[in-house]
Amino acid sequence: MDQIIQHQGLAESWCHHSISFQMANIGSEVSRAIKNQTKPARFQGAFDRALELFDLTIECHKAEPGVLKELCRAREEFCDYFYGNSFATDPARLQRYYDQFATL
Repeated sequence: MDQIIQHQGLAESWCHHSISFQMANIGSEVSRAIKNQTKPARFQGAFDRALELFDLTIECHKAEPGVLKELCRAREEFCDYFYGNSFATDPARLQRYYDQFATL
């Protein structure tokens, strides 16, 4: 199955942006997913876009072990929150994590 790239314009230049820029954009989609949990179509779109941005960012930083570990953990926690929440993640805390990147 072919993957549909929703952020085609960003995909081509994503690695040229700072990690703060990348995380702030991921945070925007995380925020949309949290806000739209009761609206399936909107939630799924935001969730899919967030995963795509996580994956693009992980690809950019795969040679940086510390950054890669943080990105993979953030992606895991994001997915877990919506599908099981075995980490007992608080959505307000999750949002605060990404908000710090938006203020940079």
